[in-house]
Amino acid sequence: MDAIIELFGLEQGLLRGFVFGLVHVGILIIGYYSGWSINRLLKKTSNGHVAGIVGAVIAHILADLIASLLDPTMRSAALGIMLGGLLPLLFIPLLEKYIVKSDSHIMVGDHEDIEKDLKSHKHN
Repeated sequence: MDAIIELFGLEQGLLRGFVFGLVHVGILIIGYYSGWSINRLLKKTSNGHVAGIVGAVIAHILADLIASLLDPTMRSAALGIMLGGLLPLLFIPLLEKYIVKSDSHIMVGDHEDIEKDLKSHKHN
């Protein structure tokens, strides 16, 4: 990986972090199309919306960690990225207890919309 980055000059200037972005988004896309979901596992142990929040955060933290370890320009920041991603999880119990969720929250109805979209596409 280091040789490719050096060959194309991706470690300098505006392209610093290119591999990080490529790997991070690539992992999320692979997860989406493979059907792999942390949320399904978490839904068995908690209520649905908390599982969705925690699952999304954990998926992003894992993608961030893997991407930062693979990108030589970001390796030195890998631990900080991971810890910075984990810290907000500590606030979820407080938010669940004291914040009233809106009825028109963006997550409401998303699953049904996604299900309709999947049914409308024919997979050959």
